[in-house]
Amino acid sequence: MALNRTLPDYRMSACQTKLYPDRLPTTSVVIVFHNEAWSTLLRTVHSVIDRSCAGCLKEVILVDDSSTRPFLGKPLDEYTATLSTPTRVLRMSSRSGLIRARLRGASVAQGDTITFLDAHCEATTGWLEPLLAEIKRNRRAVACPIIDVISEQNFQYVPASDSTWGGFNWRLNFRWYPVPQREFDRRKQDRSMPLYTPTMAGGLFTIDRRYFFEIGAYDSGMEIWGGENLEMSFRVWMCGGHLLLVTCSRVGHVFRKISPYSWPGGVANILNKNAMRTAAVWMDDYKDLLLRINPALRSVAYGDVTARLKLKAKLNCKSFGWYLENIYPESHFPANARYLGPMGNSRYKMCADTMGHQAHAKLGLGPCHGQGGNQLFAWGADNRLRSDDVCWSLAYSGAELTLETCDDADSKQLFAADSAGGSSFRVRHVYTGLCMGVPLLAAQPKSQPAMAACGRGDEQLWQMDGFK
Repeated sequence: MALNRTLPDYRMSACQTKLYPDRLPTTSVVIVFHNEAWSTLLRTVHSVIDRSCAGCLKEVILVDDSSTRPFLGKPLDEYTATLSTPTRVLRMSSRSGLIRARLRGASVAQGDTITFLDAHCEATTGWLEPLLAEIKRNRRAVACPIIDVISEQNFQYVPASDSTWGGFNWRLNFRWYPVPQREFDRRKQDRSMPLYTPTMAGGLFTIDRRYFFEIGAYDSGMEIWGGENLEMSFRVWMCGGHLLLVTCSRVGHVFRKISPYSWPGGVANILNKNAMRTAAVWMDDYKDLLLRINPALRSVAYGDVTARLKLKAKLNCKSFGWYLENIYPESHFPANARYLGPMGNSRYKMCADTMGHQAHAKLGLGPCHGQGGNQLFAWGADNRLRSDDVCWSLAYSGAELTLETCDDADSKQLFAADSAGGSSFRVRHVYTGLCMGVPLLAAQPKSQPAMAACGRGDEQLWQMDGFK
């Protein structure tokens, strides 16, 4: 496959006819790589050079995060020296990770803006003008392209939907979710208009170079990669900026099932540290909710965040509660739950458990372990029992409790908590009138809750301390 292969114009028709200002800010494209394949890295570089608007591309900065493959040394230096756009290779002295390597690249950038890309991308026709136009319109905007999918197996280019935006789940993992109706209404149903997104995927975006540093760049106390996108998303919105998903800009990205890179210290330790730094600085009292959801984070050493808290005060940033109310009211984060905790039967020492399953799976039952995770549920103000992105559901009398994608219009996901005194409740399914219990009959599976007519037996009593 050629390093400069031809790709169709994947933009919607309304984008193909848009006009942009003649004088757009310039950009420095910063690409961090670590042991990247030669063809993938250079296809990224060639697509940027070949498909950027005239006069827009100031330079390409490649930051080598301590690669060990010989061809990424002198051969790469010699190759980039022949390119039509100034392209230089900076080399980290030791494995530093994406965050610190990007900071290194940004520190020497000379463009009016900085565009960060991953090392396994392909820019498409007209990708850059829409991003730069948003920065010209508002220097506090952070502009992200639609991220299309490039197959890891055969490099087929698959356009992504422009009707999803960035969010996050209970554990502060980035997720794509459908764009809500209110955002379509704000744009007057014009899909070619940039949409406001609560969070960004983080790998690909353009930002005014001075604004990048004014708002705190990256948190250099974070390790390698992971969580920096949410940290920056919260910071941008809470401190007066705007985060945009620019639907007229498309960049392909190779999504790998398994990371080919090394994670010094271990993946879990790195991600947990980064999550805790984000929570400690930006989530205010909501950090306590995160710790209840994931108790393992309590023991994570996340370093000194004094400088980041001073930055937050200096920028006069709003609260995380403001962010949830004004920017991301659709969040699944259980901030206003009537109850958050395990659903346990004290006599039989059994708890409802997702068993790690997602949608379209049976709700499980297992010994209570008190570690949150799969046994932690939120009883929402809408009387749905939620575990992150899925809700309890019972299709009909005689069926089994399942986990399904939460749906505000689905009455089969509604439950009632009937008080049995103190913190004991019977969990009654509104649609069928049946109550959940520990299975006692020999014919009933012991690994699933049993649904039966509501009675007075202890098997149907569930503890919910502090239920509102």
